[in-house]
Amino acid sequence: MRTSLAIPGSSSALLCIDLQEEHRQDRRLLAVEFDRVIQNTVRLQQAARRNGIPLYHFAYIVDPGAETTLAHHPRLADGRSAFSDKDDPLTAICPEVAPVEGEHLIIKSEASAFGTGLGDELKAAGTEWLYICGVWTEACVDATVKAALKLGFRVALVKDACGSGSVAMHQTGILNLANRLYGGAVLKTEAACRLMAGEAAEGWTPETPVPIRYRYEDAATIYEGL
Repeated sequence: MRTSLAIPGSSSALLCIDLQEEHRQDRRLLAVEFDRVIQNTVRLQQAARRNGIPLYHFAYIVDPGAETTLAHHPRLADGRSAFSDKDDPLTAICPEVAPVEGEHLIIKSEASAFGTGLGDELKAAGTEWLYICGVWTEACVDATVKAALKLGFRVALVKDACGSGSVAMHQTGILNLANRLYGGAVLKTEAACRLMAGEAAEGWTPETPVPIRYRYEDAATIYEGL
């Protein structure tokens, strides 16, 4: 259900997940409506910086020779990672949403941003709420949201600042997360920016266990209503 929210800026942070050039230049990894994701992330970052909310930037980069790389990770014939290889310049974060001086840039080699020790750092800083945006919705965003919830954080998932390989993948990814976003909320960028500024804004929160039972025919309509 939609409800009015207030999120203290002193206990929140913004996580920007994998906003890398490969998602708009590598034909194998294109995220649909990526320009929309970037534009809305720019707005979120500007609001966070204006209001003293810490920003964390993440880039998914694979070193095929690292011990942490899974044995069955896809590789090319020459041994390079089939995607997000450490030597691929397209793993760079898009310049519009790249970190500025003093902001955190964290390289990860798995879906979740929390495989990096991030949880301890955020808790030490007194963080309770996490605004989360980025790509792909049903992959790295999904893994990060679920890990955050498991660690006890409250998640403000900014749906129109996330994207995936198709509209359907993105929308159903958001719906699946919304169903179990207990203690958190699904927001639009405008609402997230207002909350960062200390204002009240509306978001969608799950009031009962697994409240959304979508079908192929109505998933898009339910998504729009969040």
